[in-house]
Amino acid sequence: MIPRMIIYLKEEGSHISLWLISKLQLVWRISTEILHHLPNSTMDDYNIIYERMKHSGVRHYLTICLEKSFHLMLHGELENARRELSAGESWRYGKESASQHHNFTLIHAYRSLLDYIIWCDKKSLQSTHPNSEDDQSMHRYFKQAAVNLREVLKKPGVWDPFILCYIEMLEFYDDHEEALKILNNYAYDHSFPPNPNAHVYLYQYLKRHNAPEKKLIKVLKILQVLVPSHELMLEYISLLLQSERTNAVQKALEVALAMLDFKCWKRNLDVWRHLKAIIQQMQTQENCQEAVVAVMDQRKDWWSAFHFTSMHATQDVKDNPELFEIKSSLAKVLYPDQTLKYTAGS
Repeated sequence: MIPRMIIYLKEEGSHISLWLISKLQLVWRISTEILHHLPNSTMDDYNIIYERMKHSGVRHYLTICLEKSFHLMLHGELENARRELSAGESWRYGKESASQHHNFTLIHAYRSLLDYIIWCDKKSLQSTHPNSEDDQSMHRYFKQAAVNLREVLKKPGVWDPFILCYIEMLEFYDDHEEALKILNNYAYDHSFPPNPNAHVYLYQYLKRHNAPEKKLIKVLKILQVLVPSHELMLEYISLLLQSERTNAVQKALEVALAMLDFKCWKRNLDVWRHLKAIIQQMQTQENCQEAVVAVMDQRKDWWSAFHFTSMHATQDVKDNPELFEIKSSLAKVLYPDQTLKYTAGS
């Protein structure tokens, strides 16, 4: 049987290598799944499987290194997980493929994440028991993490957990210039996929460091385009109402109505309070009614049925009287030429 198999392997060449790769992966997956469901399985059992699979085919070496490190992390063996990833970092075999390049990037990222976790542990220890030796060790882990993360975050992708770790460390060492550079690149570099969180992180950082309202508004303006229902839109409205910019109140109206287009905000008292404040501020200006009608025009076919029916009135009176009062006071402004059935007696 074995000689026949060898002949078959020689004849089939690359086709059989692909077949073997898929079978090896199947063995690896089934083996680990069996161990997950065995009540008496040990870490040694997992190590045997992972090590044998790593050396059974070079194409899976880095993937298995990653998975083994995840398993070690889940069991609290952070140092062992870090050693596993360090071994993956130094591994080389032949010409690097696209998938290997991708896995190397992930290994660098997760190795840095472990450096960050160890850094956090040492930081916590330093806060209770200051020690110059621990402080040096802590800084060493920061440096190791920073070297890798700086390179990883240059590559287009969604790196949310990693960027948060890096920013926390940079803030701790007061390197605000580098932190802003990283966050701006993550949010505005067009080679990266659109990511609302990138703008959230930039906004939160700027807010923590008392950035001017103009900068905060700029970030939230882009976030509003990406996610008009985002909870930070409440802060965007507040900033716009405080702004002295021309048409800021008009923009606040558009943002508030866009939030109320979504069911998740439909009965939210804060949004309706903001809308009432916007209308009150607009009523001190000329052409208030025309501005409201212009924004409501695209909603005239469905918004009244979404917010202002007799059923909504009955429900709001029962569950949230303040919401009913606010909506009642806004109904005539939003629908000046329409008689709505949004009344308490309906």
